[in-house]
Amino acid sequence: GGRDAINMTIINFNNEKMQITWAVTELFPVENVSFSYTFDEGKNKVWKPCPTYVLDQDYNSGCLFKTEGPTLAISIRNNNGSEELFSKTLKSDFYIKPNRPENVTFFWNADTVTVSCNRPVRAVKCLILELQYKSKFDKSWESRTSKCCSVGDQGFDPKKCYSFRVRLKRLVPLCNVVKYSSDWEAETFWRNGRLLDSCDDDIKSHSNTVIVLTCLLAVLLMMFILSVLLCKWQRLQKSVMPTVPDPKYIFADLFSDHNGNFQEWIDKTDHAVVQTKLEYEEPECIIEAESQQEDEKNSDKQGPQEKIFRFSRASENNDPKAAQIDCLMPTSNTIASFAGFQILMNDDMYVML
Repeated sequence: GGRDAINMTIINFNNEKMQITWAVTELFPVENVSFSYTFDEGKNKVWKPCPTYVLDQDYNSGCLFKTEGPTLAISIRNNNGSEELFSKTLKSDFYIKPNRPENVTFFWNADTVTVSCNRPVRAVKCLILELQYKSKFDKSWESRTSKCCSVGDQGFDPKKCYSFRVRLKRLVPLCNVVKYSSDWEAETFWRNGRLLDSCDDDIKSHSNTVIVLTCLLAVLLMMFILSVLLCKWQRLQKSVMPTVPDPKYIFADLFSDHNGNFQEWIDKTDHAVVQTKLEYEEPECIIEAESQQEDEKNSDKQGPQEKIFRFSRASENNDPKAAQIDCLMPTSNTIASFAGFQILMNDDMYVML
């Protein structure tokens, strides 16, 4: 409610320059105002007009002037100076904003980084050094503070690129009534103690690594899927189309030792015939002759002309289990004696001529 209770911004730039600003549109919307100041104490004050105004829409909204002492008195008057609108006395040292740290150096020792800067000439006990850093894969800055003028931290990965920035801060409320800090020193980029122009290469290398790993995983997954499908297909193929055995593996010695000569293989091996199980048994056959005595006489006199073999009707139906052969199977000698004969079929009679 009083003249000292208006919103103003007071900054003492490293105890060299002062800047005081106010909200002109809120405090003095009707007319333009004038500003004067003095660093003198006591009754004999010499008021100085503002050398440089800060403008807002062509209205005076602040003043910039040189710092000349620890105690400052200010006065804001109407345009012609006849009426005082606001006045205030303050300690300029409580509004100091420090300069940027100078000559910043980085010292690397394994995974530990120590950052230091030049020691300021004045008010060193009121300053702390703040270090902030992050890699390109971090979302926010990590912050460390220490007394001026050295700060450090450990746990840095030598394979990563880090961004560093430092600034000086004034202690509150020991030295300042406002939390003022210097501007950030220029950002620098480091990897394992080596200064870089930027960390863009680190992002590219990381992206390339991710792409390579993704492609490799995709290839491995495709190979796994193809192997599973191939195994399933082989099983299906075996169940639908059974494999026909190759005779050269069954009769290996026939092809390897005798070059496929069947007659030679039969002569030299005891296993000439492949044993197979028949689905039916051969019944005995009985040879019938219409006139056994006449046939014997004729065969003795005239020589062998014909022999009659009788089979049952079941043999005509191609039923191997029901077929009843009514003749005795001829021996190998009998077969040889029938070479060149012809077989005639008449109803249920088989005649060999």
